[in-house]
This record gives sequence, structure tokens and C-alpha cells, in this order.
Amino acid sequence: MTRHFQREIEILKKKILTLGSLVEETVRQATSAVVDRDGELARSIIDKDIDIDHMEVEIEEDCLKILALHQPVAIDLRFIIAVLKINNDLERIGDLAVNIAERAVYLAQQPEVSVSLDFPGMARKAKQMLKESLDALINLSPDLARKVCCDDEEVDNLNRQIYVRVQEGIRQYPHQIESLIHLLSVSRHLERIADHATNIAEDIIYMVQGQIVRHKAEIYTQHHEDNS
Repeated sequence: MTRHFQREIEILKKKILTLGSLVEETVRQATSAVVDRDGELARSIIDKDIDIDHMEVEIEEDCLKILALHQPVAIDLRFIIAVLKINNDLERIGDLAVNIAERAVYLAQQPEVSVSLDFPGMARKAKQMLKESLDALINLSPDLARKVCCDDEEVDNLNRQIYVRVQEGIRQYPHQIESLIHLLSVSRHLERIADHATNIAEDIIYMVQGQIVRHKAEIYTQHHEDNS
């Protein structure tokens, strides 16, 4: 590896981690805007989405330039491919955070719904998965990445529970149907954020071990064997 190539790889690593931190903070603020009914915070998130979009384009251009100029192989090639995919997932998570913020703007203007929904718990789990997937990237830890993959089922279950509660709420409080549908959308967006965090974790396993992991049963088994 030439010194110039090594320097470009280090710069790329810093950029993807910077984007990850920005996206993580955006998700935190978006979920807070829903829970705290803070329309002003929600609007500021929507305004800042362009920063994430610009960073995503810059990172993709850097990856393509490195591939063209240096033609990396083995783990270096896997790193570039993984960064390209992680970059895309982070941008999608940013978009989902904006979608949540848009729902928060509407909900902040409406009366509070009469149905108890565990958004703080679901948001906490989705944010934890995102944080751990980024920690796995920083530490190049396939074990932590596998943990993220295993945690995805918990968020799926929480999404299903909220769906059932919203259905019940629509029957009991038909005058709140629009607010309940917006809350259901928030739940779906959080579930998708967890899915993208899982994609990032799978890409890290590929980056470090050269193993393409798409079947959660295999990840789950490997994770528990490693921790038994």
C-alpha cells in the first residue's frame, strides 16, 4: 500500500464516521421532536438534510476515485465496497429521520393522542442499533456487528405491537385517526432505520471477514456460539 493510498483510505474512514455521527444525531433529534412534541426542532432537522446529502455524494465520489486510481484488492477493496454501501444506508437513514421530523411537525400542532405507545423504547433500541453498527465500523468488530443483526427482531416486535395499539386506537378514538396514522408512520420509519443499521452491520462482517451474511439465523447462531 502506497503512502498516498493509505492517506486517502484514512481520510475516507474519517468522512464516513463523520457522516455516521451526523446521521446518528439527526435520528436522536427527530425522535425527541416526536416524543417532546417539538415542532421547531423538527423543522430544523428538515432544513439540515441537505448537509447529509452533500456528504453522501462527496464520499461516493471519493470511493469511485480511489477505485479508479489505485485498483485496490483484498481487504482494501472490501473496505471501499463496504463504505459505498454504508454511505448509501446512512443517507437513507437521514431521509427516514426527516420523514419522522415531518410527522413531528404535524403532531406538535394536534392534541395529544389518547393511546399509550412505546415510542421512547422503540426509538431507544433503533438508536442503539445505529450507534453499535457505527462502533462496529470504528473498531472493525464483527462480533458487535452480529449483535446488531440479532437485535433487529426486537425492533420488529415493537413495531408490530405499536401497529396493534394504533388499530385499537383508531376504533376507540376515530376523531384522532390522522394523528394515529402519523404515529404509525413514525413506527415504520424507526423499523426501517433498524433495518439499515442491520445492513451496515452485515457490510462490516463482509469488510472484516470477507463473508456475505444475509440470513439472520446464521448470524444469530454464530453470535451465540462466539459468546457461549
